[in-house]
Amino acid sequence: MTPAPRIAVAPAGERPWLADAVVAAGGLVVDPHEAEGVVWASTGGASHLRALLDAEPGIRWVQLPWAGIEPFVEVLDDAHTWTCGKGVYAVPVAEHALMLALAGLRGLGTYARASSWSGPLGENLVGAAVTILGGGGITEALLPLLAPFGGRVTVVRRHPAPMEGADEVIGVDRLLEALPGRRLVVLALALTDETRGIIDGSALSAMDEEAWLVNVARGAHVVTDDLVAAVQAGTIGGAALDVTDPEPLPDGHPLWSLPNVLITPHVGNTPEMAVPLLSARITENTRRFAADEALLGPVDPALGY
Repeated sequence: MTPAPRIAVAPAGERPWLADAVVAAGGLVVDPHEAEGVVWASTGGASHLRALLDAEPGIRWVQLPWAGIEPFVEVLDDAHTWTCGKGVYAVPVAEHALMLALAGLRGLGTYARASSWSGPLGENLVGAAVTILGGGGITEALLPLLAPFGGRVTVVRRHPAPMEGADEVIGVDRLLEALPGRRLVVLALALTDETRGIIDGSALSAMDEEAWLVNVARGAHVVTDDLVAAVQAGTIGGAALDVTDPEPLPDGHPLWSLPNVLITPHVGNTPEMAVPLLSARITENTRRFAADEALLGPVDPALGY
């Protein structure tokens, strides 16, 4: 019989439902000094996590809570097995990306702000050419949602490889080739030093005047000042953003007042969505850890995601 895995949930008292997820897999929730794995319950506190790992050499596995691990990049090491929420929230975030895309293309922002009857505006997603930056779980979930619209989809990713539902997959070095002629450009990639500011003035200039930019990844993928200038100048059709840089977006920022910009406050995945999804991931990873099976959502310390 496989021994029950000994898992700590830290910092103590945060998100008690994480402990329930460990127990659901037959795990024992223990103090860190007894643990062989730790589920980190905070979205931050990287220095405290590092101190915990240094003090407790028996810990072999670290489960980080969310898909984005930017706050923890500096404490990643090769001495532990690291996992995160990568892929857990892919379906709700992909659904949000589709919602933002349709709302932008169909002029919902303008109509929602109107106080009187106005003329027609809007573009079709049906038959449209789409480029998605990133080849992870969000893109995997978004591709089948786009399929009924019958457009041509290009995926830009670090390691090009065929993806079901994508008409072509190309490397990041060909990004500027994948922007002209697209009605929709979706950002769904991890934030790294290489992808920070990947959508800058040059990228925006390569997009069509009718094209919409949808960002459900991280705000820092976009150079905000360049985006404001592009939207104001009509270089692109508009932007639908679930993430911004800075975030939260300050009151009075120019993006708030642009009629062809839609903003949602980083709600592609809400807490109500996250609890059952992350619980299921932690339960499954706890079971796999006990059985010495491959864990879901692995983090590569060298790549930082």
